[in-house]
Amino acid sequence: MHWLVELFMQPSTIQTLLVLAVIAATGLALGKIKIYGISLGVTFVFFAGILAGHMGIEVNRDMLAFAQNAGLVIFVYTLGLQVGPGFFASFKKGGVKLNLLGIAVVVAGFAMTIAIGMAGKWSMTEMVGLFSGAVTNTPMLGAAQQAALQVDPSAAGKVTEMSLACAVGYPVGVIGMIFVIIVLRKTGGRKGQSRAAAEPARPFISEFQISNPAVFGKSIKEITSLTDAKFVISRVWRDGKVSIPASDTVIMPHDHLMVISSKPDVEKIRALFGEKESKDWNKEDIDWNAIDSRLVSKRILVTQPHINGVKLGSLRLRNLYGINITRVNRAGIDLLASPSLRLQIGDRLTIVGESAAVDNVGKILGNEEKRLNEPNLIAIFIGLALGVILGSIPFAVPGMSVPIKLGIAGGPIIVGILMGAFGSRFHLTTYTTQSANLMLRQFGLVIYLAGLGLDAGKHFFETVFCMDGLIWVGIAFAMAVVPTLATGIVAQKFLKTSYEENVGMLCGSMANPMALNYASTTVDNDEPAVSYATAYPMSMFARVIIAQLVILLFS
Repeated sequence: MHWLVELFMQPSTIQTLLVLAVIAATGLALGKIKIYGISLGVTFVFFAGILAGHMGIEVNRDMLAFAQNAGLVIFVYTLGLQVGPGFFASFKKGGVKLNLLGIAVVVAGFAMTIAIGMAGKWSMTEMVGLFSGAVTNTPMLGAAQQAALQVDPSAAGKVTEMSLACAVGYPVGVIGMIFVIIVLRKTGGRKGQSRAAAEPARPFISEFQISNPAVFGKSIKEITSLTDAKFVISRVWRDGKVSIPASDTVIMPHDHLMVISSKPDVEKIRALFGEKESKDWNKEDIDWNAIDSRLVSKRILVTQPHINGVKLGSLRLRNLYGINITRVNRAGIDLLASPSLRLQIGDRLTIVGESAAVDNVGKILGNEEKRLNEPNLIAIFIGLALGVILGSIPFAVPGMSVPIKLGIAGGPIIVGILMGAFGSRFHLTTYTTQSANLMLRQFGLVIYLAGLGLDAGKHFFETVFCMDGLIWVGIAFAMAVVPTLATGIVAQKFLKTSYEENVGMLCGSMANPMALNYASTTVDNDEPAVSYATAYPMSMFARVIIAQLVILLFS
């Protein structure tokens, strides 16, 4: 058995891989355990690594550094790809307010960190590490560590100190955020409270009867120019017959129209057409095919590479085939099928029309699900390379002796967001299935957390169980609670933000999915998750960049 002990304890390339794999497997298994309905999930890998480090397990330092950096790069890049398609859209309507509130949480937290660091006896690197744990944000920690090494390449000790401080603050951050949710619910939130801010532009179906003389005898193309509301006319009832209109279809008095729009635009459309019928076409039990036996409704996948990045209107599918595209589903989110919408590989289009016409459109768009199962690794590796290059570019800032670099956390996440948002415009297929993206993201995060915990574990317990350690726990709790609770109260009392939006935004600004899981149990809808997704990308980006600035300016 001597060979087995040597395999685990003698630093080498194989030993490093073996130790990280065992730490990851152990942490993931323990992460499934729930206490009062809350589990740390993948984050438990971090604490499994700490335990391994405390037991005296050491690995090859170069291999450990490579594993941590590679894991972090993969994680933040695939994270950027995931949020990219909705990143810029999140600033529209109610998203502006949520993002500003999220940035307020970030700025307040960093201001508090800087104040404590300058007033106390601890270094700024330790305080930034503690703050990273308090806000449960490991990409921010990675960015700060890279900035510390940029200032002083020999500062390996400071990097370890930051990991150690993060480990102390992490569990406190989870508890602190849940405490904030409880307080906000007691002081103004209630289960099932309606959302106050504008809803996102999800497709909403309405029926109208034409009674406005201003649109009598006009074509659909002419009518759409009379309003700034975006809508799609799916079907026209005339003299008991149902038809699918084209852009040159003329609207006559007493026609009934089925209109797909966003809910906030319904009143504008009612003013344009006249009467709105009371029937609710948004119920799940509506049988669309029963409206007219000649028409079918099918979901068609975009899988043809040459369609990637093409505007929906430029395909002229309605006029050429007599069909109508009522909605586009992208990454689980329904989008309005406007002519200006650029299609992406993996989009699911709901198409209404005669069966043969719908099948012909399916051939044009691809509709071959097998194609989506083949990973497009070219885009992944191009994005990783561009992200590392962008992160390595030095930006000179007046008054600073050391140029700023986005680092391996900032560069890849920016490139990932841009690739996810605009890659299709350059006919670059960035689509990955949700399961593939999640696996890459989780794999990178697990490897990073395993190495991070292993590096910090050697001195963890002796740090926590001393007077300074207990003070750190109190500071981490304050870092987690004060900025979020203050912002939450302002949003609730003065900006009239609903409880659901409020807690979702706060969890997103803190990048805290564990707290989001708890918040979701206090309501009967998915509004916290929607607000989380709205505030998360910008807050994550801000934390990664500001963390580096703080280290460069104050350490």
